[in-house]
Amino acid sequence: MIDFSRLLCDHITDSETLRYARSLDWRSRRPVVVWNVTKKCNLGCLHCYAGSEDKDYQGELTTQEGETLIKDLANFGVPVLLFSGGEPLLRKDLFLLAELAISLGMRAVISSNGTLVTKETAKKIKETGFSYVGVSLDGSQEINDYFRNRKGAHQKTLRGIRLLKEAGVKVGLRFTLSRHNFKDLAYIIDLLEKEDIPRLCIYHLVYSGRAGIKDDLAPDQRKEAISLIYEKTRRLGQRKEILTVDNYTDGAFLYLKLKEEDPDKAKEVYRLLKANGGNSSGIGIGCIDHRGNVHPDQFWTSYSPGNVRERSFSEIWMDTSDELLSGLKERKGLLKGRCKRCAFLEICNGNMRVRALAAHQDLWAPDPACYLSDEEIGIG
Repeated sequence: MIDFSRLLCDHITDSETLRYARSLDWRSRRPVVVWNVTKKCNLGCLHCYAGSEDKDYQGELTTQEGETLIKDLANFGVPVLLFSGGEPLLRKDLFLLAELAISLGMRAVISSNGTLVTKETAKKIKETGFSYVGVSLDGSQEINDYFRNRKGAHQKTLRGIRLLKEAGVKVGLRFTLSRHNFKDLAYIIDLLEKEDIPRLCIYHLVYSGRAGIKDDLAPDQRKEAISLIYEKTRRLGQRKEILTVDNYTDGAFLYLKLKEEDPDKAKEVYRLLKANGGNSSGIGIGCIDHRGNVHPDQFWTSYSPGNVRERSFSEIWMDTSDELLSGLKERKGLLKGRCKRCAFLEICNGNMRVRALAAHQDLWAPDPACYLSDEEIGIG
């Protein structure tokens, strides 16, 4: 994540140590884990990385298997367990599993579409101890409902957000940039103030599931979007937390812009970006799908180094005999083209390898979502 509010406005949150004070060495670092507890979803989003549908899927981890998994994650030292899907609120034992995770010292968070939140659900989320709920909203009513494949989804999501806030749950928006909705970015940012929502995570599209490269922004559109985020964050100051996700080019962009406006501030920002280390798929972020398959991140659905029904997550994660997973952990020497020669490699770490694989059929090729020119990255 690139925390624009922290880097531009010194807005410090309880995630500070996760982003800037953890070891970058994969041997001692423990990942944030996304667990897709179910693949079933009541919506049919056009850009769903899991390809979820409103149907039952066979082979989900049982409650007992989930409890065994959570105990292993806690013993391994995983700091955060993100319950995702599909739609995690469709999993009947969600609160039971979360209570166990929290009791064992992990932070539990939810990624939801928000449409199923009722007053009773919001109260239960608060009582269980979830520290945060990220709710997906991908534009104004017409655009969001088109994305969701459901008329009325926008209204139901806003209702869910309001109910969560009323229950005292920390809630934030999740917005995925694509060529279909980037013009609604300003609407989403303005919604933070209108609805008094404290946090916004803006995701760059990753080519997985139903999302393809054809749906992504052109470089000039991406620069336009990130420039708007920069300007809006500056205006909001410490009143809101705005982050971008899945494209560490944003850190280099932010640094270059600050270097012209405030060189001293730019130096401090670069120090923090270096401490963050860039993309951490297979290092600081991991995923377990509904059937127990481990993935380097939640978008890497096409590859798994193992299943938690056969070996523990901790054993799979630390096993250097898996060529792909070990390559991600020590990737700098494997990168090719622009990424290998980029002046910002130490703050980007080659960006999203799964995007490069989807676009070029080469895991170590340049990430096509890098929107900076050769001159801007120091190879022109």
